[in-house]
Amino acid sequence: MKSTAPAILSALSAAALASAKEPDLLVVEKKNNSVGFYTSAGQRVGGVMVGETPHEVALSRDGRFAYVSDNGVLWMDYDGPGGNTISIIDLQLRKRVGTLPLGKFHRPHGIALDPSSSRAFVTAENPDRLVLVDLDARAVIRDFDNGGVDPHMVTFGLDGWGYVSNTASGTVGAVHASSGELHLIEVGKGPQGSLLSRDGTKLWVTCSDEGRIDVIDTASKSVIGSIPTGPGANRIVATDDEGLLVYSLQSGEAVGIADPNTLKELAQIPLGGAPLSISLSKDDRHAFAGVQDEDQIWIVSVRDRKVVQVIDTPPGAGPDPVVEIGTYRPSRARP
Repeated sequence: MKSTAPAILSALSAAALASAKEPDLLVVEKKNNSVGFYTSAGQRVGGVMVGETPHEVALSRDGRFAYVSDNGVLWMDYDGPGGNTISIIDLQLRKRVGTLPLGKFHRPHGIALDPSSSRAFVTAENPDRLVLVDLDARAVIRDFDNGGVDPHMVTFGLDGWGYVSNTASGTVGAVHASSGELHLIEVGKGPQGSLLSRDGTKLWVTCSDEGRIDVIDTASKSVIGSIPTGPGANRIVATDDEGLLVYSLQSGEAVGIADPNTLKELAQIPLGGAPLSISLSKDDRHAFAGVQDEDQIWIVSVRDRKVVQVIDTPPGAGPDPVVEIGTYRPSRARP
């Protein structure tokens, strides 16, 4: 009787190979007009072309789709009309399955999903507006005055409020999705990324030109404290228990860690270039920083406060946001 062992081994090898090719990280490759899929070891196993010069990405609540802002301009202070679409990526199929047209609203940048519906806020830089969209209908619902110049990133609150960073104005515009009511909150110069606390009572805002993170009380719509940081704080995330804030320091070329309770910076982990983004692994153990101009992704151990891996993306990719879509496993790739 002929042995089936070789066939079984061959099937197991094929399955193992297929498993090894499953991506763990989704990377917005800004300069390549694409989104790349990477393994934990840093192997690029696929990619999807999107609109010109994509900037930010948000995942659907079920993790099936990624929504990418097709900005069309590399830096926000560049001239140019820019793009006017949101690309929709099916992460299972690894393909772009559609776009959400923004019409007269060009240079979409920040995108934040409503935690309780299919709506999302999108910032537009040309003209300066905050746009509310329906992701299922793939249509614009309405637009709002954001109250300042250069709307950059946006956070969707738990109660219908959107918080948009007006980078050139030094304000955060709090805009209500139903009424359009606007409150302007004075913060430090160059506000960029923001993060809402789990209970919705606080908003942390990076002030890139001030070297600090301002803390906003969402009830009173006012700043109630600040955390001094290294220079160029631009994106911010928090561990699940909100015991630590983790943020990218663009001009400081580092990842920073702070205690939101004591309002003190605890550490700066130097990188080999200027990070434009920050995200955390699902288990909060690792931070991913896209260093666009070096075509690299730097990965930091939050607990050990050191770089544990550097992923080289293809030349000219220009990686910006990185999102864990599988299960990241630290590799022995060069630190």
